[in-house]
Amino acid sequence: MSFPTHRPRRLRQSAAMRRLVAEVRIHPADLILPVFVREGATEPIPLQSMPGVVQHTQDSLRSAAAEAAELGLGGIMLFGVPETRDATGSASLDPAGVLNAGIRAVKQEVGDSLVVMSDLCLDEFTDHGHCGVLTADGVVDNDATLEIYGRMGVAQAEAGADMVGPSGMMDGQVVVIRQALDDAGHQDTAILAYAAKYSSAFYGPFREAVDSQLTGDRKTYQMDPANRREAMLEVSLDLDEGADLVMVKPAMSYLDILRDVAEVSDVPVSAYQISGEYAMIEAAAANGWINRDQAIIESVLSIRRAGADSVLTYWASELARWIKEGRL
Repeated sequence: MSFPTHRPRRLRQSAAMRRLVAEVRIHPADLILPVFVREGATEPIPLQSMPGVVQHTQDSLRSAAAEAAELGLGGIMLFGVPETRDATGSASLDPAGVLNAGIRAVKQEVGDSLVVMSDLCLDEFTDHGHCGVLTADGVVDNDATLEIYGRMGVAQAEAGADMVGPSGMMDGQVVVIRQALDDAGHQDTAILAYAAKYSSAFYGPFREAVDSQLTGDRKTYQMDPANRREAMLEVSLDLDEGADLVMVKPAMSYLDILRDVAEVSDVPVSAYQISGEYAMIEAAAANGWINRDQAIIESVLSIRRAGADSVLTYWASELARWIKEGRL
């Protein structure tokens, strides 16, 4: 009678054994919490398409940031939702505007105990919902947008951002922002480049979160989901332009891209588990179709396993609490 020479099941026999040989782990410091702050809000506003996520007031934003710092998260990424918008997104440059005020409030609250990050894009601030200014023909003007991005970067750095996250996928955005930051004396402000950001159906719930005014789509500047090699070009350009970190977005439908990027990047790699990915798991769990907690853990592990050094996820604080309680 023959017997197996190798018995991999030996290393799966108990929770302690599985924990010992686990190849990938989730740590609070690997997690970044995306948050939304709404101008004029007097109480947190729940998002219907993202159960458990809210548009914050300035006060509840402070509380969320303080909790994130206490839980040991790696960072917090701020998105602003202004009351008024215009064609050029001018509210994005206002030092007292909702996003810059939010950055300042969070920085005052947490100091250096949490990396304070800010979304650097015009889509939340324009009345047409695009990530840049438009020509007379309604086309996004790449180079005119870059000039505003540079000014936004400086405004966010002056508000206290440790790291800015240009997410508009304009050609040349990293080098323009880097130059603007350096010229303004903000050489130490880092750039998290949304290097491979795809035009995805999974952004749907995010539109509610930022009260998007978009009509049409962003396919002329966000990447085509069919393309893999193109992602490596985008990443290499951002690295050449001085990105301090690079990001793949979305995460779960683009794990192959994430793996490719992780294998070549000489800077840390992030991935964004976006609103639609969050909403699908929450909806399936609410219907009793999947185990919510296990699905959350498995989904984030998959992103880390594919090569992400850090993960932006709306479950960041919840996962950190589970770790603190010894549940993970």
